Amino acid sequence: MTERQTADGQRVKDRPWLMRTYAGHSTAEASNELYRRNLAKGQTGLSVAFDLPTQTGYDPDHILARGEVGRVGVPVSHLGDMRRLFQDIPLEQMNTSMTINATAMWLLALYQVVAEEQGADITQLQGTTQNDIVKEYLSRGTHVFPPVPSLRLTTDMITYTVNHIPKWNPINICSYHLQEAGATPVQEIAYAMSTAIAVLDAVFASGQIAEDRKGEVVARISFFVNAGVRFIEEMCKMRAFGRIWDKITRERYGIENPKQRRFRYGVQVNSLGLTEAQPENNVQRIVLEMLAVTLSKDARARAVQLPAWNEALGLPRPWDQQWSLRIQQVLAHESDLLEYEDIFEGSHVIEAKVTALVEESLAEIARIEEMGGAMAAVESGYLKSQLVSSHAERRGRIEGGTDKIVGVNVFQSTEPNPLTADLDAAIMTVDPAVEARVISALGTWRDTRYQPPFNHPRPCKALERLKEAAKGTANLMEATLECARAGVTTGEWAGALREVFGEFRAPTGVSSAPVAVTAEEGTALAVVRRKVELTAKDLGAGNLRFLVGKPGLDGHSNGAEQIAVRARDAGFEVVYQGIRLTPEQIVDAAVAEDVHAVGLSILSGSHAQLVPDVLEKMRAAGAGDIPVIAGGIIPNADAEQLRAAGVAAVFTPKDFDITGIIGRIVDEIRKANKLDPLEVPA
Repeated sequence: MTERQTADGQRVKDRPWLMRTYAGHSTAEASNELYRRNLAKGQTGLSVAFDLPTQTGYDPDHILARGEVGRVGVPVSHLGDMRRLFQDIPLEQMNTSMTINATAMWLLALYQVVAEEQGADITQLQGTTQNDIVKEYLSRGTHVFPPVPSLRLTTDMITYTVNHIPKWNPINICSYHLQEAGATPVQEIAYAMSTAIAVLDAVFASGQIAEDRKGEVVARISFFVNAGVRFIEEMCKMRAFGRIWDKITRERYGIENPKQRRFRYGVQVNSLGLTEAQPENNVQRIVLEMLAVTLSKDARARAVQLPAWNEALGLPRPWDQQWSLRIQQVLAHESDLLEYEDIFEGSHVIEAKVTALVEESLAEIARIEEMGGAMAAVESGYLKSQLVSSHAERRGRIEGGTDKIVGVNVFQSTEPNPLTADLDAAIMTVDPAVEARVISALGTWRDTRYQPPFNHPRPCKALERLKEAAKGTANLMEATLECARAGVTTGEWAGALREVFGEFRAPTGVSSAPVAVTAEEGTALAVVRRKVELTAKDLGAGNLRFLVGKPGLDGHSNGAEQIAVRARDAGFEVVYQGIRLTPEQIVDAAVAEDVHAVGLSILSGSHAQLVPDVLEKMRAAGAGDIPVIAGGIIPNADAEQLRAAGVAAVFTPKDFDITGIIGRIVDEIRKANKLDPLEVPA
């Protein structure tokens, strides 16, 4: 393969992919400053992270928003916040990706109105709203409404953008979080493609798109994928994705134009594989994962964003994000990567792997079609149980040493790490006072939105029109834009739709997950099972009962589900009600079920407020003697504070031995009940 040259011998380079950094925190003002700084460093697109209340349709002063405001992204409660978020950033010149799903229509409406206020021609706006609700039911947990109305919101938004904002990608079919939840490459391809089929079928059945414009819809469908550290497999996965998408769009939808059938995707490389132990190793993991989606020209990402080396420790600092941006820039501008055609063309090894992935993925897509499609497979619990099972198998391979992770289960000895010598300085922390300031500003907005200089009309009429539209069949985007212009808040918009559509609690997949780690005589799980049996006998209980709770809005339930499944397999009676619970609900369940221990899983950073709140309410309910265990991305200083507040044990990502964790929980139950330590021979 020779490099490409012009007639005068100059090397020809392809245009680099869009380079983004996933960012947003604290307040709209602070995030705006960060965006402008990143753009000045050479970032070529924006990728907006919204906080969990914004993603799940709550205002910052809602009870469920406590501890979550500005934690994992920026709070955007109304048009004023969106104005401040993009102040001095010309939206007509930007390519903006917004990671938003259940409330995607609302955030796009706010974005469009701000662009109009800037004087932009909205037909020129470019960017992407993630807007894939299926993966929220399966892995990320920021869903709000049931599947049918959720699909309607997606459909209405796609048809609106195709007709009014033609350069916008109104949906990002998102397999990224499926891999984070344990999906194999075949599951990642099949579930994403099945989602795309469900969405396109709904759009074309809506009657809002003329037959001769179907290609325009297909051309605006984009994908957001994950690239893990298994470099060859991940690169072949992307080639398989492209082949299957070409086949589906040509055969199912009759799209003849090859440009409209092109598989267009952006990527965030894998965060699941980032380790808290020896976190400096995450840098080479990130580089390898990036190569999987850039080296092959025929399967190259359109946009890339990289996590930071320290994301398993906490929130990255601006410097950490700059490091990730520089990794992309070195590859694109210093190497010769962009000067060649596809360097894997003709490889029989690659071709064999791609063919196998295509065949297996098509078989799984057909299986889902037989069930009635992606939405039916969500509601039946099939997709979720498959992911929980795959993740449990992966965890079992790590614990058994079959899957080797450097610094975690092999090569664990290490020199002192200067990057983490001061752990508290190695990550960014969000000022707890931010939440109070945001809530205060929201109150001011509500009180003054009708007054100069904004003079918004009264929002009640706009909200009534939204509800009327939701009860009928009209496209909801126009009513949503009216709400945005009227100064309606995020919680008010979502609340109006909750009244009409109701809410949805997705299946957890825990009860139907098969056993992934055996408990044969002599195994670690057999030892823990014996400890569980003996402790139950000592307490005069039929079974030990363990409540796994997820307080707040953190929807990343993978860890909680794996703890619940392993506790079940160890002989516990497990109480797990899924995500998005208030501390009061968790305490009520603990008392009602008469549990012997409570485990709280939080990955969003809200542990500092929510865990002590649960402890306080447990004591008030007369259940203060029940041990409470916390798990999640919890910095050392926070872990010490939680233990001082009364938490029995704290587990973080470095604690990869789930069976060992379950054994520790049994020990804490014995200690709390003043039973002697139990030694069970292996």
